[in-house]
Formats: sequence, C-alpha cells, structure tokens
Amino acid sequence: MIDKIPGGIAHELPKDIESALSLDATLLDAWVRLTPIARNEWICWVISPKKAKTREQHIKRMISELKEGKHRPCCWMGCIHRTEKELSPSQKFLLTT
Repeated sequence: MIDKIPGGIAHELPKDIESALSLDATLLDAWVRLTPIARNEWICWVISPKKAKTREQHIKRMISELKEGKHRPCCWMGCIHRTEKELSPSQKFLLTT
C-alpha cells in the first residue's frame, strides 16, 4: 500500500480521481506505474471539462482505459499547463479557434 497516490508534473491529484483510484488495487497499481507525464495527461484531460457530468464521464473512461492498459487519453491534444515545454502547433491552433 502506498501512502500518497502520485499526481502529474503540472497537476496535483484531484480528490475525485484519488477516490476512484483508491477503490481498486489493480487500477491503483496501473496508475502508479504510469510516468508522471502520462499521469499528468490523464489528470488534465479529466479536469478540463466545464460540466461536472462530463468530468464524471472522463473519470469513468479513464478507469476503463487504464484497466485496458492504455497509458494516455486517446485523441487528447495534451496538457497546456506544462511550463517546461512550448505548446505544439496543434495546441496553438485549438486554443485560437
């Protein structure tokens, strides 16, 4: 058992994600084995929706996809909150449209 579930590189772990991960030892193990950047991508993807219902759907999908062995959210432009790297051209495009 771990004392603190790790977050990402730009995002701390929100309580709702922490609670979901804590319910399943296999899921928690999959989370801990992810790189900090991959964990960051999942966190950013989950917290980015404006509506609570969409956020809940993202958490459910994250759980399902982690159990399937996926490491990052599919079709995600990437975290725009990372300060150690420049935004990609696709991120810049999406943010200006």
